Amino acid sequence: MAVAISVCVLFVCKKLVSFDRTGPVRLGDRLSHTMKPLENGESDLEGGRLGKDRERTTRSGRTFKMHNQALLSGLAYCISSCSMILVNKFVLSSYDFNAGISLMLYQNLISVIIVSTLSLFGVISTEPLTLKLIKVWLPVNVIFVGMLVTSMFSLKYINVAMVTVLKNVTNVITAVGEMYLFNKHHDNRVWAALFLMIISAISGGITDLSFHAIGYAWQITNCFLTASYSLTLRRVMDTAKQVTKSGNLNEFSMVLLNNTLSLPLGVILICVFNEVDYLMTTPLLRLPTFWLVMTFSGILGLAISFTSMWFLHQTGATTYSLVGSLNKIPLSIAGIFLFKVPTSLENSASILFGLLAGVFFARAKIRERS
Repeated sequence: MAVAISVCVLFVCKKLVSFDRTGPVRLGDRLSHTMKPLENGESDLEGGRLGKDRERTTRSGRTFKMHNQALLSGLAYCISSCSMILVNKFVLSSYDFNAGISLMLYQNLISVIIVSTLSLFGVISTEPLTLKLIKVWLPVNVIFVGMLVTSMFSLKYINVAMVTVLKNVTNVITAVGEMYLFNKHHDNRVWAALFLMIISAISGGITDLSFHAIGYAWQITNCFLTASYSLTLRRVMDTAKQVTKSGNLNEFSMVLLNNTLSLPLGVILICVFNEVDYLMTTPLLRLPTFWLVMTFSGILGLAISFTSMWFLHQTGATTYSLVGSLNKIPLSIAGIFLFKVPTSLENSASILFGLLAGVFFARAKIRERS
């Protein structure tokens, strides 16, 4: 069901914003340079018609291929991002697995193994993890680990739809942080969207039939950590690039760096939160199907990074941002139906209001950039 709605999301986005790299003018310019001109002012009408037909065929073929690539990459991004949250919710709630930090640690280990293997065989390029780079990146990684852990804890207690709506608070915190740290000012449309997000989060919490105070506390903490990660990353990124050998830090290097550094921190947190005793006694670790689901969740976590890069490359920041906001709608619907979440008309309206506020925020940011 989530897949079908994700397809609809992509088609809606296609109507709202045009895909990049598919402009007929660019293709026409390229084709015009490759057409051989007639000598001595000759006029070949038949050849002209054939040339135009050939040009139209080539242009339409390339455009169709690019649109297919954009739709395919967008669908892959939507499915992987939705599935990751749903699978995590399934592991933590349906299996009743009470070791969220251990789940995070295993997922990050899977990512490190896959990225390292791909880098070893030359499929992708990554920066070597030097001591200077680790020292620069460690503060960001501490926030990154806290962000993942609090996300696991909140997801265990709160339904997927409300987690999605409450995550909008991150945008509010980030906007305020940008204003004070980077002196960045937003227009009235952005602030109006942020205000709607706050209203939807409050009304959603009040009308939530499965309200859990601990879960909400973890989620609010997660919002602050996620915003802190985003704001800190901007400051650290330039410094980190200076200490790399190539002078650059791509997405794969960041994935490898974050997940590798998170492993020792995860082990410490497992001991602090006393998950070792639970892991020694739980019968879940003796189920092959449970290990299969956990491994699948780790692969999905890495798939989000790959598909987001692919989708961003095929389209652009505008389409990527809008699809990311619209994608929360099928995720929330799937979360309610798959996990049989008790809801009311008021709560459903609050969730829908929050999701639409997210879309409004994305559109306001797009207009602000333009």
